[in-house]
Amino acid sequence: MPKPAVRVLWLGRLHYAELLGLQERWLRRMQAEPGTEAPLGAEAGALLLCEPAGPVYTAGLRGGLTPEETARLRALGAEVHATGRGGLATFHGPGQLLCHPVLDLRHLGLRLRTHVAALEACAVRLCELLGLRGVRARPPPYTGVWLGECKICAIGVRCGRHITSHGLALNCSTDLTWFEHIVPCGLVGTGVTSLSKELQRRVTVDEVMSPFLMAFEETYKCTLVSEDSLN
Repeated sequence: MPKPAVRVLWLGRLHYAELLGLQERWLRRMQAEPGTEAPLGAEAGALLLCEPAGPVYTAGLRGGLTPEETARLRALGAEVHATGRGGLATFHGPGQLLCHPVLDLRHLGLRLRTHVAALEACAVRLCELLGLRGVRARPPPYTGVWLGECKICAIGVRCGRHITSHGLALNCSTDLTWFEHIVPCGLVGTGVTSLSKELQRRVTVDEVMSPFLMAFEETYKCTLVSEDSLN
């Protein structure tokens, strides 16, 4: 049985606003396509992957940042964006893998809840492939992937008309001090960590790309197809 195809767009280091713009173009393209029943092997969408070019704080549909906090964060030299994803405030920056799957869940046989669980499973599998054990997903409100009480991968998604956007942010060699200026995801008493910190060596975004894509194909039971990000 043919597997659904998902296009992979590796965008390199990218400003967050540019990622949002590209995501919006893919959303419009996907939502304009007619039909509800997917033929076998149909294209299911795109996987937008990048490393943030600079420090960015984002707030989700539940808010998470007051106007005063927004001004304070911008004074630190960071961008601040309100987004349509679920969840509260978090941080994105260099050394972090951002993965925004723009997918028609009908083509993959998934619902929103199983899509979120699949993103968590991808991050857990990636950590295992790199030799990091003990990483796990936790039930809400602790959405994401954790090592003990520290989050290593944040997840926040949006879904409209069966089409997903936003996704996950995996800390590879992220400067974790940026998280100290907020309460990440509104979870008091928890911390953040990174692959570099836990494996005690520098783990770059480039290094995790191949095992992450392998984990994504395994979890989503799809075929990934490379595409030049300029097309």
